[in-house]
Amino acid sequence: MKTVGTDMFQSGPGKPSSPDPLTDDAALRRTWVAVSAAILGVFMSILDIQITNASLKDIFGSLSATQDEGSWMSTAYLAAEVTVIPVTAFFMTVLGLRMYMLASGFFFLVFSTLCGYAWNLESMIVFRMLQGLAGGALIPMAMTLLLTRLPPASRPTGLAWLMLSTTLAPAFGPTIGGVLTSMYGWPSIFFINWGPGILLLIGLAHGLDHDAGKAGALRQADWLSIATMTVGLVSLIVFLEEGNTRDWFDSRFVQVFFGLALVNLSIWIYRMFSRTSPYVNLRLYARRNFGVSSIVGATSGMALYGSTFLLPLFLSQIAGYNSFQIGLVIMWMGLPQIFLMPVVARFAKVYDNRLICALGLILFAVSSFMNTNMTADTMRDQLVASQLFRGLGQPMIVLTLSNFATARMELTNMSSASSLFNMSRILGGAVGTAILATLLTTREKYHSMRLGESVSFFFEQCA
Repeated sequence: MKTVGTDMFQSGPGKPSSPDPLTDDAALRRTWVAVSAAILGVFMSILDIQITNASLKDIFGSLSATQDEGSWMSTAYLAAEVTVIPVTAFFMTVLGLRMYMLASGFFFLVFSTLCGYAWNLESMIVFRMLQGLAGGALIPMAMTLLLTRLPPASRPTGLAWLMLSTTLAPAFGPTIGGVLTSMYGWPSIFFINWGPGILLLIGLAHGLDHDAGKAGALRQADWLSIATMTVGLVSLIVFLEEGNTRDWFDSRFVQVFFGLALVNLSIWIYRMFSRTSPYVNLRLYARRNFGVSSIVGATSGMALYGSTFLLPLFLSQIAGYNSFQIGLVIMWMGLPQIFLMPVVARFAKVYDNRLICALGLILFAVSSFMNTNMTADTMRDQLVASQLFRGLGQPMIVLTLSNFATARMELTNMSSASSLFNMSRILGGAVGTAILATLLTTREKYHSMRLGESVSFFFEQCA
């Protein structure tokens, strides 16, 4: 694998080269405005996965929900976000890129506001699901926008900023949520989206030209594939998110959703491979660069989302930190990335991206091992070093993986590539969180049993 640089985006063999994007200074500035706005939208969308983590006690108390019931808040958002990502390319064709991005941004703000006004758990779950549907579409559209509208020399820079937003959002989510909750109450974590959201809409409206959609594509759509994909992905997320709280396959509920996921995703995959022009090209996974980078991206997503799940839980339940204090700890994972990402982007043009990615994975692994000795006496100052190591490693991983995934990718496949790469990463995060939650429950039961044995033995000795 050669060093990935500014020549990584090429047309496929035997196909005419696509026309270069406009290089006029004014047009380029407008394109950068649109790309910047789209990156802001990605940050908002991913931020809202994690922003409730440090505020769950306040939200559950206000909505009179238990922790098990409240878990449906994140399940609904994540299921909706993962489901909409693969069909984004299809809806871009139907509505046009500009219209679809503006509509997604607008409805994301509307449903964010409704989340802040939720009057009970049921209304919160519905609004979170609708928020995820709108926000999830912004993620692959931003990647498609910068890869197809920016000149080749500017794409690595745009990709670096996009990847920075995807790693900063999980890091700063609990921090921002904790600070806002402690100062203004939990509804403010949803209302805060209006600030960047207005900038998002203005930037997209100014930077993107009108493009005609193809409404006729709705009549030619493979609705059976879309339906099976939707049911399959939603069932998979519900299975992963709810399995631990319901004791996995001992629960009929979990068994049903596992079966729905298995059957529907199998049908969807078969139909995608059997059609000559599928709405998402799953054959891209067979390409070495894209397949390997998607697998590594999914596993690193497991680690990233898993760490942002475990640490706030530890600080809240063991250390007794409030939402503001939790945010002050988590933010140390995000600060190094702001300064390091531009450096990594420059190095990625010169040095072998495999070496940079390997170094990032090593740093992330070291940070995880540094957290293995946490006890009830562990305080904030003892966690800063591990957070810094994690923040140093993440930019090296996500930027180089995105370079590998899009290297020499044809423009006709760019939408599918961005959708599948982002879906793999988010699904990896869901799997990682489910595994860690299960391990945590298992170890709690084990230690509870051991404590019970010790107590029984103590009383026997006293007798």
